Parts: sequence; structure tokens; C-alpha cells
Amino acid sequence: MSAVFSDIRYEKHLRVPGAAWITINRPHRMNSTTQQTWREINAAVEDADADAEIGVIVLTGAGDRAFCAGGDVGEHASDDPAATGFRHLGLLHGGIEDTLKPVIARVCGYAIGGGNHLAYHCDLTIACDDHAVFGQNGARVAAMTAGNFVQDLAYIVGMKKAKELWMLCRRYTAREAVEMGLANVAVAHESLDDEVDGWCRELLERAPTSLALIKYVFRDVYKPLRDVSDPARYVREVNPAYFGADGEAAEGKRAFKEKRPPNFGAYRAHISGRLRRERLADEA
Repeated sequence: MSAVFSDIRYEKHLRVPGAAWITINRPHRMNSTTQQTWREINAAVEDADADAEIGVIVLTGAGDRAFCAGGDVGEHASDDPAATGFRHLGLLHGGIEDTLKPVIARVCGYAIGGGNHLAYHCDLTIACDDHAVFGQNGARVAAMTAGNFVQDLAYIVGMKKAKELWMLCRRYTAREAVEMGLANVAVAHESLDDEVDGWCRELLERAPTSLALIKYVFRDVYKPLRDVSDPARYVREVNPAYFGADGEAAEGKRAFKEKRPPNFGAYRAHISGRLRRERLADEA
């Protein structure tokens, strides 16, 4: 592949013949992602998907501090759909769900927010027992929390646990992630790459069409959720003022940048009883 990447490293046959490695290479930003990052991941996935010599893809982050700390707040200063059209959501997960080749998340360090659901949308997740930390961040910073990437987690860890992750924004160790089904296995740091290599070799020994069919069938579980083409609809229905200049989303980002607790108390009035009032109006 002749493309030159700025946000990722893309390497084939790096450790195991037949495996392609995609490494988010922004350690100075804890491997947080920009739209450029997603474009590059998507290009690398498409290349690996088209290469008959590649049978498995490994997705990871540079260094030990973070797998991926979510979206780069500096770039996504405004998630207002009027400003962005949610273009970054169209690139979400970089096409890893569309390739029929298995994708392994190698998680070392923080997998937070977008980094967490990037990991759980990979087919398999191998976590570093010493360093991996999983969790969501949306309700903590008033980021957009609507769309299939929220709903999908219920199929992975169950509805109650999925709501816990998304609503409370707690942090979970690698072993806790394995216990809840968020990761497949947790291994010591010194064994992490050998473990990933072993899983790659096993997958490369399996029938490629069988693997493709398995992934395709599992993907159909999510198909009704994929039909949600306008995640911003949920925002408009729940709180139309959410993206305003003085709205909740703006307060969350200001607080994050200023390193202070956000003041969300005033925004509860925007949603209190809204759906009930709308239902009563429809019935009338």
C-alpha cells in the first residue's frame, strides 16, 4: 500500500505472516482520534480486507499508556450536527465491522469513551492485565451518547451492565472486563504480544470462509441497530437545546478543558417530563 499515514502505523506480517497490524500512533494525545485518524484506519482496513495474504487484523495503540482515549476533544470542539453533520460518526470504528476478516483489539492502557467502544466492536479483545483500563466517558463530559455504538454494548455485556458502563462512567480493570464479557482474556504485559500472536496463528489456521460467515451472521444480530441512520434524532427528541452555545454539551467540554467538575444541575429542567408531555400531547 502506497498511502502515507500520519496518525497510524500500518504493518503487514510484522510478527506473524498473514497478520496486519494497525497502530493508532498519537501517544502524545493518548491515542485519541480525529477524523483523519478514522480515515486512515478505514484505508488500512480496506487494504487488509483486499489482500489475499492477510487473514487477521490487529488493532492497537502506540505505547503502554493508552489503547485509545476516545475522540480528541481539541478537534471535536463542537459536535453540533449543524456544524459537523456527524461526519465522524460515519467513520466510526474505521470499517472494522465491515471487513469479514477477524479483528483483534490489543488493549494496553486506557480504552476510554470512543476507545472503549472501538475495542468492544472488534471481534476479539486481548487486554494487558497490568495496564488496561476500560470505561465510557460520555455522561461525564456531555458527549453525544446516541446511536448503535451505545446500543450494541447490551448484546456484549447485557442490558444492566451496559447501562452501568454508559451511565456511571466508571473505570474497569482488565480482569473485570473479562468477567463481564467486555474482553476475552487478560494477560501480563510481558506476555501480551505473544498472546496476540498465538490468537492470530490460531485464526490463520481456520477456514477463511467459515470465519467470514461466522462474522457475517453475528453482524446480523446488530442489523436493526444499524438501520438507525440519524443518531442526532435522539438528541433532538430528548433535548433540542443540547448543542446550544450555553447548552449541556458546551458545558461538558468547557469543564473538561478547564479541568473542573461540570455544572450539569441546571440542565435537568430541559429534559424533565419531556417524553411524557409529548406522549400526552400525541394522545390528545
